[in-house]
Amino acid sequence: MMRAMDLPNRSKTVATWLAALGGGLGLHRFYLHGWRDPWGWLLPLPTLIGLLGVLRMRSYGMDDHLAWVLTPVLGIALAATMLSAIVYGLTPDERWNARYNAAAPERRTGWGNVLGVIVALVLGAGVLMATLAFSAQRYFEYSAESRL
Repeated sequence: MMRAMDLPNRSKTVATWLAALGGGLGLHRFYLHGWRDPWGWLLPLPTLIGLLGVLRMRSYGMDDHLAWVLTPVLGIALAATMLSAIVYGLTPDERWNARYNAAAPERRTGWGNVLGVIVALVLGAGVLMATLAFSAQRYFEYSAESRL
């Protein structure tokens, strides 16, 4: 298995934006760790499961129990990848370079990285709050229906 040190230099800004925009597909993991990364291949699974829930909800409505169990999986997967983007973006340059660019001269990041963190924070917070609100609403509606 290839280690991060065996791969070419990795940009912190690119990794941050890949996690923010394509994290649900594992693009940031493939960028940082190569095509053999098992976590990169596992990340699309919860994303696809959650998308199946969204599609079921659009087809069968809000009363489909399987849809409202599967849909929060998408929100959790996306919120987790936004957290990855934030962690990548806030990692100090020295630590990033020691881990992913050990043999190269030191690289500094700029505003692109900061903007990626801001986008990930806004999207991640929105997705997480929407997921929690949706899950709580469906749970309490289901509890109220079962008491009747």
